Amino acid sequence: MSILSRLKQAVRLLERDVHALYLAARDPRVPWYAKAVALAVAAYALSPIDLIPDFVPVLGFLDDLVIVPLGIMLAIRLIPPAIMAEHRSTAAAAAARPRSRLAAVAIVILWIAAAALLLWLFWPRLAALL
Repeated sequence: MSILSRLKQAVRLLERDVHALYLAARDPRVPWYAKAVALAVAAYALSPIDLIPDFVPVLGFLDDLVIVPLGIMLAIRLIPPAIMAEHRSTAAAAAARPRSRLAAVAIVILWIAAAALLLWLFWPRLAALL
């Protein structure tokens, strides 16, 4: 197995675990402290905002390479193994489903239409402020 294929596999496993942590954070069988850690890790991993911005050389990507995996490991240790295994299988099944490009285009069109509507509604007020 090449290094690139191993990295791709590791990224897929991280994505699956982040999704599983999100699912576990919503599970009533998981203790509250594990839910808090799992939700924080999933939110940080999926958030476009980082503690250290990515444009900072080396440190910007280092936080993603260190903080996210350590947070995932901590959250996994706090969640009961049987529940985590259940959510991992659910996350893996969700990742295996085909993704619809048409649905993605429809969502983007809806967001653009909503932004245009808001701009049209509030343009007189915005123009007065400028």
